[in-house]
Amino acid sequence: MDTEQTKVSADVAVTESKNDEDSFTKVKSKKTHKRKRDQDGADMDTGEPMATKRPQFPPISGDKLKGSDEMRKIAVPAHRYTPLKENWMKIFTPIVENLQLQVRFNLKTRNVEIKTCKETQDIGSLTKAADFVRAFILGFQVEDALALIRLDELFLESFDVTDVKPLKGDHLSRAIGRIAGKGGKTKFTIENVTKTRIVLADTKVHILGSFQNIKMARTALCNLILGSPPSKVYGNIRVVASRTAERF
Repeated sequence: MDTEQTKVSADVAVTESKNDEDSFTKVKSKKTHKRKRDQDGADMDTGEPMATKRPQFPPISGDKLKGSDEMRKIAVPAHRYTPLKENWMKIFTPIVENLQLQVRFNLKTRNVEIKTCKETQDIGSLTKAADFVRAFILGFQVEDALALIRLDELFLESFDVTDVKPLKGDHLSRAIGRIAGKGGKTKFTIENVTKTRIVLADTKVHILGSFQNIKMARTALCNLILGSPPSKVYGNIRVVASRTAERF
């Protein structure tokens, strides 16, 4: 009896060991993988790579680069018809002679139309001319707007007084009065310190100048709209202007 029980227990142990072996899968060691990679790397070719030839393309002619003629249209409001008529030759001359563009005033659509032609050399001159005319229509003097043609780093920025603070009635009128000052004194002071040009047209404010100078002038104007006294604004502008002058 004892011998039969021992045989049965031995058979059960063998079957359990077989089941355990079947349930677990063998994992290969990482060392063998590393050795195989090293062997593969040793068998690879270490010869120098083949030199590829760079593609060579013929230069594009100026006519193909320009493409078709482009046009810009600038709408002219009714209150700027008379100033545009009086200063038309001052606007016409630099656009045609210096930038080699074609310009006309369309009486039906009331737009100033600027167009490129065969004599146009610089592609960016069309954008400069459009900015120049737009600046004049916004209310800047022709001499100030001409700087947009002569210099590259000048920009136009416009914002509404109500964008800074939602004012109505007399409060809005007082905010515009604080920006202008008595006889335009505050506006002229901000222009001279920040080296910009400012136009007040109803609730719209237009600033012409470089990026850094526009930022200084806009900060000063926003402080005036929010209610800061002009003396405090002058002091802050002079401090910022002196710092920027020291940098450059």
